[in-house]
Amino acid sequence: MFDSVLMVCAGNICRSPTAEYLLKSKLAGKNVKVSSAGLTALEGKSADALAQELAKEQGIDMSEHQGRQLGATLVSQNSLILVMEHRHLEDLCNRYPQARGKTFLLGKWIGDKEIPDPYRQSREAFEHVYELIESACGAWQKYL
Repeated sequence: MFDSVLMVCAGNICRSPTAEYLLKSKLAGKNVKVSSAGLTALEGKSADALAQELAKEQGIDMSEHQGRQLGATLVSQNSLILVMEHRHLEDLCNRYPQARGKTFLLGKWIGDKEIPDPYRQSREAFEHVYELIESACGAWQKYL
């Protein structure tokens, strides 16, 4: 059983915070810690305004989010790490070989789908990404 999940993307302002807060809402009442970080994080930055807007429309408040950088401590503190793209998986595992057995695509249970980066794109791109993240989090829910 996983007791902690770390969501990882590049900047930690669009995909991983959305996945973090969405999964937290799906796991309400369960004893699973969910957090997020970025491989090249925009440290201290709020979640992207469009990402926040879409989440808020679904009743999820991401206003407290602050971007943070992935590091060895976060890798060791979490029992499951979920990334958005295959290249994130490779990059993370190259930097932190100890993460290899516990790092997977967020989209693993929805056909190994990658979650594309919507940063600086249209609302439609963010909506597509939100739907993918929601579907992927729902699929992981039964394992957590």
